[in-house]
Order: sequence, then structure tokens, then C-alpha cells
Amino acid sequence: MTRVSEKVTSLLRFRRPVLRMQLTLLYSGLFIGLLAAVLLAAGVLFRRSEMPAAPGVAAAQNGAMRHFDSGPALVALVAVAIALVLAWWLAGRFLRPLRAMTDAAQEISATNLHRRLSVGGPDDELTELGRTLDDLFARLEASFESQRRFVANASHELRTPLAGQRTLLQVALADPEADAKSLRLTCEGALRLGAQQERLIDGLLTLATGERGVERREALDLAEVAESTILARREEAEARGVHIEAALAQAATTGDRSLVESLIANLLDNSMRHNTAGGRVEIATAMKGSAATISVSNTGALIPDEEIDRLFEPFQRLGAERVRPNGGHGLGLAIVGAIALAHGAALNARARPGGGLDIEVSFPPPVSLQNAV
Repeated sequence: MTRVSEKVTSLLRFRRPVLRMQLTLLYSGLFIGLLAAVLLAAGVLFRRSEMPAAPGVAAAQNGAMRHFDSGPALVALVAVAIALVLAWWLAGRFLRPLRAMTDAAQEISATNLHRRLSVGGPDDELTELGRTLDDLFARLEASFESQRRFVANASHELRTPLAGQRTLLQVALADPEADAKSLRLTCEGALRLGAQQERLIDGLLTLATGERGVERREALDLAEVAESTILARREEAEARGVHIEAALAQAATTGDRSLVESLIANLLDNSMRHNTAGGRVEIATAMKGSAATISVSNTGALIPDEEIDRLFEPFQRLGAERVRPNGGHGLGLAIVGAIALAHGAALNARARPGGGLDIEVSFPPPVSLQNAV
């Protein structure tokens, strides 16, 4: 049954007139209709202009008209043929740029998205369509390239702790004199690497959730969420020798509470991990107009301005090295950017002159929860 329906569909699609034929029929139909109207009007005017004549003269005129009746018919047939040929040629000339764009677009695939249509000619609708498609292909190319980098980096990040675990276990099993203490140390090392994998997977899941968008919204206060996040990280901050200064004023907005908690947590974690001993982190919430804002500033290493945008991409760190002395995976700021984008929040980041970052996230005015999804 399915094959029969597919054959019928393909047959109907094949019998459907192509655009060139449709334009040909439209152009020629308009011309033929106009020609018929002109001939009809000429006939009416000719009959009205006939003068009464003697019976013999009238008979001669009627015979002449009957003899001449085939002339207009031949003229009409020739005009129709010429109209069809000219309409077919005009339709083909009009559709030539569109056909070229179609051929080029069909050749473009995921492996050669760098190609562009590069439509020239006058600045008309077809040229605008070509530019729009070129912009679309450019965005697709950037998206595919970003996806390839993400998959490659994620594979590397996941492979590293797995290789470490395998090495630990192989060394322990190959040691015939291994005692309970050495085996315990091996197990502890394997657990640390497992925890590292778990943090990485949690970060990837949070990133994917943030990129998917906000499905449920609720009223929340950024100050309240930030306060609980700070309390949960006091001990870690003290262990790192980082002082947290908080100035939390009410900042009401709507959003996904778990995602907002992840955003603030990643901002704090990033500020503590990429800091210096004896450094500080400043976090503040406030209302700026109708927007609820949260800002986090930290001391740390000097960051070139041209490196800031790259730091908000997955698995990107300051500098070219992949070593993680601070325990991060390069996902923190990428998660912040994804969650901010999902909430329609504006994210601004700038390098501090003395080192570190100033990051501010401004959430839009609260939306009606009755209309929220």
C-alpha cells in the first residue's frame, strides 16, 4: 500500500507543470487574451461602421467577407505560436538565475558548506534571495564547525580520565607484590577519575539543557538564589584562599530556577578556580530599570580582550594548554552563555585592567506566568 501511494505521489509530482511552463502559459495567455480583445473590439467597430448599400453591392460585399474570413484566423494562429515561443524564452531567461542557485544549492552539502552562491546582477528579489541563502550557508557552516570541535573536544575530555583509570588498574594488576595499601590508593585514584568524568558529564548535560531552552518558568529572586549558592561554596573558597564579597539586593525575574542556579554556580566556580591565592570574588544582584541583573567580578590572571569571546565556547581555556590544574573542563562559561541565551538575558564580559573578569547578566523583565510555557 505504501509503495502504491509513493508511485501515485511521484506520478502526480511528475505531471505537475514546472514553473517555466506555468510562466509560459501565463505570459502567452495574457497576450492571447489581449489580442482576442483587440480583434473583438475591431470587429464590433467594423460592423458599426458598415453603411447601407444597394442589394447587388451588399451581396458582393458579403461574398468578399466570406472569402476573407480565413485571414484573421491564420493571423491569430501565427500570433499564438509567436506568443508561446516568446513566453517560453522569457520564462527561461527569467528563471536562469534561480536555476543556477538551485544547482549550486544542491551541490552544497555538509562537506563543502564553504561554497557560496555569489549571485550577481541587478539588486532585485532574486539577488536578495541569493544573499539570504549565502548567509544561511555561512551560519550552517559555523554551526557544523562548532559541532565538530565540540565532539572532538568532548571525546578527548572523556578519553583522558578513562585512559587514566585503565593505566592505574593495569599497573596495580601487573604488580605481583601489590598489598592492600597500594590497592587502596589505586582504588582512590580510580574514584577521583570517575568523579572527574561525572562532573564532565553533568556539565555536558547542563550545557545541553541550557541550549534546549526554557520549558518552565517560575518567579524567583536572583539575590535568594545567589545567597544559597554562596553558602554552598564558602568552604571551597576558604580552601582556595579566595574571599567572597556579596552585595545582594532584591532582583525579581522569572525563569527556570535550576538553570539560573547553574548559571550563578558556574559564575562563582569560574571566579574561584581562575583566581589567585588571597584573591577575591565580588558578586552583586540589583534591579537596573526593569531588568534583574547579577554581576560577578574576580581577580586573577590578565586576559586579552580578544580572548574573551573564545572563553564562552565549550572546552576553551585561557591559553593553548589543555592542562587543568584547577579541576575545570572549560565548560563553565559556555554553560553560562547557553543559559543566558535560553532566558533571553544579555551577557556582558570584559577583562579587568589588573587581571580577572567582570561578568554581568541582565535578565529581561518578568513575564506573565500564565503565558509562560
